[in-house]
Amino acid sequence: MNIDHFLQLFVVKEKSFFPLFVQTAENIKKASELLIKQTSSADPDERRMLAHRIKEYETEGDAIHAKITQVLIDAYLTPFDREDIHELAEAMDSFLDCMRDSSKLVAIYQPKEPSRKLIQIAEYIDKAAGLMIEITKRFDTIRKDSRVIAAYCDEIKEIEHTVDDIFESYMSNLFEKEPDAKELIKKKNIAQALENTSDVAKVVSSKVRGIVVKNS
Repeated sequence: MNIDHFLQLFVVKEKSFFPLFVQTAENIKKASELLIKQTSSADPDERRMLAHRIKEYETEGDAIHAKITQVLIDAYLTPFDREDIHELAEAMDSFLDCMRDSSKLVAIYQPKEPSRKLIQIAEYIDKAAGLMIEITKRFDTIRKDSRVIAAYCDEIKEIEHTVDDIFESYMSNLFEKEPDAKELIKKKNIAQALENTSDVAKVVSSKVRGIVVKNS
């Protein structure tokens, strides 16, 4: 094997992370679109069906995460620090896990009616997922697109702040006006799970920003 071919193998290993992160983001986006449908639905069967489909995307996400881990173990050279790759993969996996947890609560608790504010939070989670696709598509050109990626990270951070405001307003109104204690607990737990999901999206953006700082 000549030296040029040997170095080319390193480059292939290095670039193999990029499509895996794009696949992760795209898989997350599919789940987030279903989360909007589920929080918008009042039909118990549809809620359960959508929770099952989100679970399938979570399973797919676990498989992609495992591939990233294996490539990380096998790679001699990596495009970013190994620890950064690992932490970003973990954060994106946690984002999808939180989405799954939220959908599971909707399917189990079956609140009496959809809430507009919870639908709004799901829509913002979906927007954050879409931004993750745009971010990961630019990992291969991170130096050139560092400002663009940083701007997307800022958008995700602002989404988290907006969701916090919606969550606080929703909880205040819930405790003031919901007379049914069981319904109150159901809605509170669902809202908290959705808010936690938004928090993890911010963690993802922070991990990406750290990578940008190190590599631009």
